[in-house]
Amino acid sequence: MRFRLGRPALKFHRNAIGRRTLVEPPREGSGPLMERRPDRELPPVHGHNPWLRTMPVFVVIIAVSTLGIFNYQKSASSVVTSSLYSLRVHPKAREVLGDEIYFKHKFPWIWGRINQLSGNIDISFSVKGSRGTGMMTFKSIRRSRLTKFETIEWSLETSDGQMIQLLEPDQQDVLLGAPDTDNA
Repeated sequence: MRFRLGRPALKFHRNAIGRRTLVEPPREGSGPLMERRPDRELPPVHGHNPWLRTMPVFVVIIAVSTLGIFNYQKSASSVVTSSLYSLRVHPKAREVLGDEIYFKHKFPWIWGRINQLSGNIDISFSVKGSRGTGMMTFKSIRRSRLTKFETIEWSLETSDGQMIQLLEPDQQDVLLGAPDTDNA
């Protein structure tokens, strides 16, 4: 018995499918469609492009997500957590806000910017305690590359508009919570 390698013989003509006539799509009210041929004419497209509706929604979702990610990055930074801890243990803040000082909202919004590489920190966020609420502001700069950060402002504005300066005149490093006594 001999086997031939190669293409099998075609029983049908190559253009046999091409000779079929196109069938119109069913019209409205013409009855049920009992047979659906693969080479039928496509139905007319009515309406407008769905991208015109979905693209702006997609862009808004991406923008909100990006803002949320950047805000989360700020809220988890060491500057925010350290300043919140320093606020918790500060006697004036505890006197005004009470105990259990934390962010005012479950998902806090950190206003301002934290740029430690260029030496510029300027943030503010809402806080609450057992007695009241307020907005904490923290500003610190680093004048040159090899120097430490210098705190310019650390304040608490209560919900009734009272401004409390938390930075003591002799206090150099707020985030440590005590006056700098190493150079004394």
